[in-house]
Amino acid sequence: MSIHQKYNVHKRFLGIVSIFIFLPFANSFAEGLINTSHLDHLYEQINVNGNKLGIIHIYSEYPDYKWIGDEDEGITCVDDVARAAIFYIEHYKLYHSKASYKKAKSLIRFVIYMQAENGFFYNFIFPDYSINKTFKTSVAEPNWWSWRALWCLAEAKNIFKEDKNLNKKIDKAIDKTLDSAKKWFSTKTRVVNYNGFELPSWLPFETAADQSALIIKALCIYYKKRNDNSILPIIKKLSDGIMMMQAGDKDNFPYGCFLSWQNTWHGWGNSQSEALLLASEILRDDKYSTAALNEIKYFYPYLIRENYISNFELNKDESKKNSLVRREKFSQIAYEISPVVLSSLKAYQLFKDTLFLRTAVDAGLWFFGKNVLNKHMYDTDSGRCFDGIISETEVNKNSGAESTIEALLALIAIEKIPAASKLFTDTINCK
Repeated sequence: MSIHQKYNVHKRFLGIVSIFIFLPFANSFAEGLINTSHLDHLYEQINVNGNKLGIIHIYSEYPDYKWIGDEDEGITCVDDVARAAIFYIEHYKLYHSKASYKKAKSLIRFVIYMQAENGFFYNFIFPDYSINKTFKTSVAEPNWWSWRALWCLAEAKNIFKEDKNLNKKIDKAIDKTLDSAKKWFSTKTRVVNYNGFELPSWLPFETAADQSALIIKALCIYYKKRNDNSILPIIKKLSDGIMMMQAGDKDNFPYGCFLSWQNTWHGWGNSQSEALLLASEILRDDKYSTAALNEIKYFYPYLIRENYISNFELNKDESKKNSLVRREKFSQIAYEISPVVLSSLKAYQLFKDTLFLRTAVDAGLWFFGKNVLNKHMYDTDSGRCFDGIISETEVNKNSGAESTIEALLALIAIEKIPAASKLFTDTINCK
């Protein structure tokens, strides 16, 4: 298993007890479905050499939900801070919350602070606030955390208009990352074979369509703000690679889903459809949206009917028929649900088809009990999202940063669209 796979399935999802325990920080905001109380609790402003930086503590464990760190990694990471910054930016734009604006600003400063000389980003800091530069999930390299940093900086561009100094730092950080990334992106055109699947070799980690989707998302947001034509070939090449990862069709398993890496699919972070919809707008090419809609129309409903799947591995035989090698139902986490919600909502925004609206709402209801255990995974009173369903009988009641942020990103995306918000709340109230 590569670090591409391992980073996102290790301790962050399993709720393993770690050694650093901290006292909580409290603040709150509740509006509609959105309650920021728990995320506000995970937030802390720290002082590093005179710099006031915002962080998000990575773990929070049942029953007292105090801050928990990790011995190998640290207490906070760019991976979570970047997503929290994006949520707070969205929250500020929707509700005009000054508290969210201030938190977003501090979190962005932390992300910029974590940029290395090579243009990519370190991920973790230790309890003494020193940067973890050596652990495998924290080195400054083109990996998940660097792409999330780019995504959040692209989102932050032009948000803090009154702070010209911060805006300059955001622009400089983006330029530095893109300069390095352009040298790193593969120029390969070779096709590789995994268990009968002919796949691209030019994506991150050769076939990582999931990471590619995050990169496309970041680049499309950046392009809309700066119209930098130099990134269009990158968006196109990554998008073309993702399209090669699509398996099955409306009548044949796995019903048009995009494989995540090699001949495997996993739910977490699988945002290829959303990325292709964004790419189709930027590149003005319907083939990308057509491919995305096939996954949304055929695979997502299958996933929802099955009460979700964690991951599976496929084989393609000589007759080109797909067959299951392995399938695992658990664990199921917020990070699997949010891409379904966001992709479906993007499809609705572009095509105004209520089918996509209903798919987004159906997926979002996972947080409110429409899941294999009929358990609420998100609590509107506390703002906590549990860390996952880990078996046919058990919920992981820890509530770390990633689970909470991914739930809030999905729910605020629903709240932003009046038709989605109404259908969602009406459905909840009828239950």
